[in-house]
Amino acid sequence: MIHAFKMNGYNIILDQNSGCVHSVDEATYDIINMYETTPKEEIKKAILEKYKDDDEVCEEDIDLCFQDIESLIADGRLFAKDTFEDTALEFKKRQGVIKAICLHVAHGCNLNCEYCFAGKGEYGGADKGLMSFEVGKRALDFLIENSGTRRNLEVDFFGGEPLMNWQVVKDLVAYGREQEKIHNKKFRFTLTTNGVLLNDEVMEFCNKEMGNVVLSVDGRKEVHDYMRPFRKGAGSYDLIIPKFQKFAESRNQDKYYVRGTFTHHNLDFSNDVLHLADLGFKQISVEPVVAAETEEYAIREEDIPQIKEEYDKLAKEMIAREKAGEGFNFFHFMIDLTGGPCVYKRLSGCGSGTEYLAVTPWGDFYPCHQFVGEEQFLMGNVDEGITHPEVREQFGKCNVYTKEACKDCFARFYCSGGCAANAYHFQKDINGNYGIGCELQRKRVECAIMIKAALAE
Repeated sequence: MIHAFKMNGYNIILDQNSGCVHSVDEATYDIINMYETTPKEEIKKAILEKYKDDDEVCEEDIDLCFQDIESLIADGRLFAKDTFEDTALEFKKRQGVIKAICLHVAHGCNLNCEYCFAGKGEYGGADKGLMSFEVGKRALDFLIENSGTRRNLEVDFFGGEPLMNWQVVKDLVAYGREQEKIHNKKFRFTLTTNGVLLNDEVMEFCNKEMGNVVLSVDGRKEVHDYMRPFRKGAGSYDLIIPKFQKFAESRNQDKYYVRGTFTHHNLDFSNDVLHLADLGFKQISVEPVVAAETEEYAIREEDIPQIKEEYDKLAKEMIAREKAGEGFNFFHFMIDLTGGPCVYKRLSGCGSGTEYLAVTPWGDFYPCHQFVGEEQFLMGNVDEGITHPEVREQFGKCNVYTKEACKDCFARFYCSGGCAANAYHFQKDINGNYGIGCELQRKRVECAIMIKAALAE
């Protein structure tokens, strides 16, 4: 199966199953699109007629193109067969270890973000609990005990706002470092923060101990302050931006990213991305909000054409800036065409519910942070371990071949079937899909591939 598209003057053929990308001329583009369904003589006749005024397209050229196509097919780089479906579940069965946990060290927040999936950081409950050191310690012990022979483990400090429980974060990092030596493990810690409580001491500690930091900011001041105010209504942009700039520089513009959300209110979000780039940030992620259509800020079907235009606009500007030596990374346009995730990851995605768990302040396990509070997905707790293995089994069977919407989608090995939480919240089925998200993901993959083609010249 191939996916052919034109963008920014490039004619691109993506071979879905091999992952090979071919940037070709107009005539070759047309020939490849007809190759599997049309006899060669008919292709030749059609091409000669279409390009009769083009001196560079002749019968000999078409024959050479046929030869190149046949060579690519023989090498498995064009019209490659799908060899993964029969082994998808086998890959899942082999994965019996937990590699990462998300520690909800605080169910409470000092901001009042309108679109917060976690209900203003409280996950739909009244309990604004802080995780105790003991609960966090048992969570780390659980991760070590269930990680098998895997050495490298991931721990995310999340909330709410984790800096509201900063001492516990520090204590858990110290405990983790002690356990590394005992169990021959290596923890990679990550912190997500809104920046309100960020200070020099936090920055210094993070630069020593955190493999990555995620800094929440939505872009331009008016956009950010509208959606991410304090509880009394004042905006947070002016407070956090100087601190984020200092933090990013202190990490040499690496191993962090500023993470924003765009909504129906700022469909011109490419301006927010570029605003963050102009502030000096080199690692940027600005993602579409995921919300019920009843929310006034939700992305709507009618917004999709404008959003796609914004992605086009952003992609072109990124190419220009990269060529001028002023490039930056936009996470939704990052794609590895030579290596990338292993087959298992391409088939099954993030590993929620199997390799990755979220831990609430009181020690309950959920498949990921976006399922917290959905009691049917409660998997166990730090004291008893996994008490509902059926939930894990449910997630273990989830892959691109169990999702009807993925079967004919060219982007399935790049999004790995998409987010299970989004699928559940929109279709009440983790094997479902979030249609708007799928449509935008396909566009982002096209943009990412086009950027690669442009920068390869």
